Amino acid sequence: MTSRNVHLVGSLGLESAGAVFQMLGDVLGDKASRYPDGEPGVRDYWIAWQSAVFAEHPEFEIGGKTPPLTEGARQLTRFRLREGVNPKAVEFPPLGYAAAALESYQIFSDFRDRGRIPRGTRFQVSLPTPAAVVGAFVVPEQAADVAPEYTQAMVRELNAILAGIPNEDLAIQWDICLELVAHDSGMPFSLGDPRVCVLESVPQLLEPIPETVDAGIHLCYGDPGHKHIIEPKDLATCVDWANEICANALRRVDFVHMPVPRDRNDDDYFAPLVGLEIGDTELSLGLVHYTDGLAGTKARIDTAEKFVTDFGISTECGFGRRPAETIPELLRIHAEAAG
Repeated sequence: MTSRNVHLVGSLGLESAGAVFQMLGDVLGDKASRYPDGEPGVRDYWIAWQSAVFAEHPEFEIGGKTPPLTEGARQLTRFRLREGVNPKAVEFPPLGYAAAALESYQIFSDFRDRGRIPRGTRFQVSLPTPAAVVGAFVVPEQAADVAPEYTQAMVRELNAILAGIPNEDLAIQWDICLELVAHDSGMPFSLGDPRVCVLESVPQLLEPIPETVDAGIHLCYGDPGHKHIIEPKDLATCVDWANEICANALRRVDFVHMPVPRDRNDDDYFAPLVGLEIGDTELSLGLVHYTDGLAGTKARIDTAEKFVTDFGISTECGFGRRPAETIPELLRIHAEAAG
């Protein structure tokens, strides 16, 4: 039986990083090469916690609300620059990603030193594209003006993480979501063509990461209310974007994650994988689902293998929006399906 790496997207829905590392070590062990901290506390709903960065910034004011993207999604507050503020002069404070990562890494190190996490496992930090945050929280007519300054703030977060965590212990994942949804659904996107935005910005976001750090991308159609914002027709867009990012990145891309809806084990969904051209980059397919368990997961693996043989397994998004009591069993499904 083929042994497959388990990829963990990011959020795990548990109360603390310690609880996450303990459960991952106990259930998955060395079946996952990278462990995230589960994004507990204020980080439990992906980028929603970044609202506070804008709400507390003296040069922004409330500019309205976003329409709910899907049933169960939170309605987010949007912000605008106060009258007379020069967007090029706006300075963002620390965004919180580096502080959270450095704190969780110390817990990770302690678990590893006590043998609760296998040696060689990397600590994974997941970061949203700046375009996603700005597109979500800044009024559309000002998003392009604010994006460069917020991007600089996110790069400072990245640099602080790189400086504070030994590179051989670290993995960085860039989350690409709202751009993908906008591209495939026609949803308004305030930073131009979403495909162009991603294919120009993501290689630049990967570039500062040293080759000694694992670096990858998570392609996502969202998970508010534990449901995609839209259901992808197939993997064509994911394959296209992965090919372009891997071809244009100035450093190696170590892993790419793509989602698979639970009701898709048909050939049509996976067929675009025949055009995947990412070299030695690890592919992870988000085909593990709690609702149909090991049998459904194996059925999707069987279909995927018609088009690509070498891939890891994961869920289609993080676990953060699911009931905590389901997580141990979901991890066991990963462990059994991984072989």
